Amino acid sequence: MRMHNADENCGIAQAALVLGDWWNVLVLREIARGRVRFDALAAELGLSRKVLTERLGRLVAQGVLRRGLYQRRPVRYEYLLTDAGAALLPVLAAMQDWGDRWVLGDGGLTATAAEDGAERARVHALVGTRLPEGLHLPGSRGPELPLLAPDAAATVLFTYPGTGVDWGEPPIPGAVGCTAQTRLFRDAWPDFRRAGLALRGISTQLAHEQAEFARTEQIPYPLLSDAGHRCATALRLPMFQGAGRLRHKRLALVADAERTVRHVLFPVDDIPHAVGESLRLAAHCARTE
Repeated sequence: MRMHNADENCGIAQAALVLGDWWNVLVLREIARGRVRFDALAAELGLSRKVLTERLGRLVAQGVLRRGLYQRRPVRYEYLLTDAGAALLPVLAAMQDWGDRWVLGDGGLTATAAEDGAERARVHALVGTRLPEGLHLPGSRGPELPLLAPDAAATVLFTYPGTGVDWGEPPIPGAVGCTAQTRLFRDAWPDFRRAGLALRGISTQLAHEQAEFARTEQIPYPLLSDAGHRCATALRLPMFQGAGRLRHKRLALVADAERTVRHVLFPVDDIPHAVGESLRLAAHCARTE
């Protein structure tokens, strides 16, 4: 690809050299979803081995991916995001949001979804799939934490737009109620613990914002920051633009100890019902393990 001399100092033009290729974008999408080995990428993308090898080589040369040895005989590598690659995840999340809103969705600014929409179908298709290994997010208590608690019989992950946010007038549909939601989960926390369950709240707010909220509200379970959109891109979760930031739509996932998604609640319009149903489904999941 030839560039005009004026483009050499243009960040958009330089980024287009990396993301301007259709297959490069899809390769990064699949690696963000945990498909980091060559055969898994080839099978998912339907790309010839020759073309896939070329695309992976370019992304490694551009510093977006790095190769990690996972097998010596025969030699096999997996492809992992570098810091530069992880910094592209918000771009992928923004592309997902744009496609959902302007191509697949209703074109409206909303934190919920239609019962018969493409977003709902995509989220519910997560049932039966396994969450990626090694996915950690910054926590409100300091260190990064795994998406799923390793010692729990089942984990409930609930995403929400953000606490303490002024959504304007009229408020964005589906966005109001985050503080009430986290409080309801707080009140149900003893029941989660007695059943051997774990609970994680996830938003794109920064970790220090979540930590301040957790202290004020005495939230006993971890709040995880997906400000870098690692979780959103790994699971292709629905998002929307609100108050100057890409934000998660409200949903809940129940995953078992083997990282398999067993239940999905989306869209969530009745918050108290969703809290109680999350507990019921997770407890049933734990009993049947």
